[in-house]
Amino acid sequence: MVVQAGDAAATTAHALSALSELCQVYWRPVYVFLRKQGHGREDAQDLTQAFFAHLIKNRGYAHANRDKGRFRSFLLVALKHFVADSRDREHALKRGGGMVLENLDDNTEAQTARGETWQADEVYDHEWAASLVRQALDRLAQECALAGKADLFSCLMPRLVAREETAITYGEMARRSHRTVTALRYERVRLRARYRAILREEVRATVPEATQVDEELRYLCRALAAT
Repeated sequence: MVVQAGDAAATTAHALSALSELCQVYWRPVYVFLRKQGHGREDAQDLTQAFFAHLIKNRGYAHANRDKGRFRSFLLVALKHFVADSRDREHALKRGGGMVLENLDDNTEAQTARGETWQADEVYDHEWAASLVRQALDRLAQECALAGKADLFSCLMPRLVAREETAITYGEMARRSHRTVTALRYERVRLRARYRAILREEVRATVPEATQVDEELRYLCRALAAT
């Protein structure tokens, strides 16, 4: 995605489409990092939008090199430099101009206040991991929809991400979906395997080498598990 967005030879529409997807996936980690650094909600929105607009204008994303490290780290370093430079100039764009960020939800705002002892970098990593999980689940949902199994995905989704003791019972899911418990258990195993494969693909796209995927996954799991 980053390579496509930064490819000068790519068509403008193709590059902008890749960049739009890039911003949609990664704006939350940027936003919660800024909020944790002490920026108010509106200022953090402005800075987040300004940061991605800055990447677009200056093609900063074109400097992301798979051989130089994790994209997670690249984006955070670029953000820190941007914020430092912004202190000496007017940095905020008017809201509503440039790109349109997703609507903020209560979970996003709650994340900014999570753990008073957490550092901004820790909140950033937590939300980065959550963004990759959302991206993987979105891809799985799309695959299920294309296969005519959107209802099955909706039924089993809590069992894909929730802890066993907190998830809805199989008996209740069977009643709601008009399927047998045995069939649901089988489909859950299949979907979880596919979800994990997709998540690995998402993580692989952010690290220099395939051999680093397991290490990055372990790190992101720890970041998600921290409360």
